[in-house]
Amino acid sequence: MKRILLTAIFALATLGFASAQKYCVVDSEKIFKSLEAYNKAMTQLDELAKSYQAEVDNKYKSIESLYNSYMAQKNSLSMSSQATIEQQILKKEEEAQKFQKEVFGDEGTLIKKRVELIKPIQERVFAAIEAYAKANGYELVLDKASNASILYFGTAIDHTDKIIEKLK
Repeated sequence: MKRILLTAIFALATLGFASAQKYCVVDSEKIFKSLEAYNKAMTQLDELAKSYQAEVDNKYKSIESLYNSYMAQKNSLSMSSQATIEQQILKKEEEAQKFQKEVFGDEGTLIKKRVELIKPIQERVFAAIEAYAKANGYELVLDKASNASILYFGTAIDHTDKIIEKLK
């Protein structure tokens, strides 16, 4: 009997402590999209990606053209000429792949540009969220944009618009 009573008291105390925790929910995606600097940076990155992709596509079209030309002439070429052209095609293909990796790879030009443009904005937004949380006594801030496991939240705890106002 004592054990059941102690367990019930402990459960009620834990429940009371858990409900005393202050938390809020924000939508970082909405916050970012509300900032003109972020939208300009994303537009610039999209345009840069399109131009790089056009360069990559042109390189592969050039290789394809060279290959098609080679295949059309292959029967009339000597073995050494065939080998030379095949090496040229392989070399151009390797160069195109290297360029593509330098631009679109994990540590490529586009990623570096993204970090350069977006990181200062991210730091500003995260600092605003932190300042808001501290000023209002929140111990936990959940981001509904990047956490797909949030199945429900009441709108009373969504403070996205207040963070946007703080950034303006």
